[in-house]
Amino acid sequence: MSGLIQINTPLKSSDIEKLKAGERAAISGFIFTARDRAHQRMAEFLKEGKKLPFDPRDQIIYYAGPAPAKPGKTIGSVGPTTSGRMDAYTPLLLEHGLKGMIGKGDRSEEVIEAIKNHKAVYFAATGGAAALLSRYVVEAEVIAFEDLGSEAIYKLRVENFPVIVAIDSSGHDTYKEAPQKFRESS
Repeated sequence: MSGLIQINTPLKSSDIEKLKAGERAAISGFIFTARDRAHQRMAEFLKEGKKLPFDPRDQIIYYAGPAPAKPGKTIGSVGPTTSGRMDAYTPLLLEHGLKGMIGKGDRSEEVIEAIKNHKAVYFAATGGAAALLSRYVVEAEVIAFEDLGSEAIYKLRVENFPVIVAIDSSGHDTYKEAPQKFRESS
């Protein structure tokens, strides 16, 4: 995919630090889905000293709850959910090595500070394009919390999954800065 920065997982700090808010990227490799209830369980696990269902170090969590796959398909629609609902859990996961998140919408100041402190990155995926985004998923497997249905944790292998760098490792925030730049240019 031309014009996109190619990103492979697991993430490398040197690659994260080069990313700038507003840049378009394509992610390839493994990412993990987790929504509200899965985040709550992971936070409980960490507070109880239990192991997480996957090692978050250098990984990306996609805030999505995949729909069931239709016959012959790898996965159903897999669009981003509102990231702010995970803000209460994000700093804790970043402390445990998580390096990237994919979702939609802005993040709290506490999360932005944690992104800066842990040199992580927040990507935005296009909301309303769930069926289109499923085309970039080449493997999907439930790895934890199957009882949560679509909110279970999935391990996805993606190829050229399209995202925008929403908040870079320096804390530059596209959601805040892009409207300001637009107003200044008008």
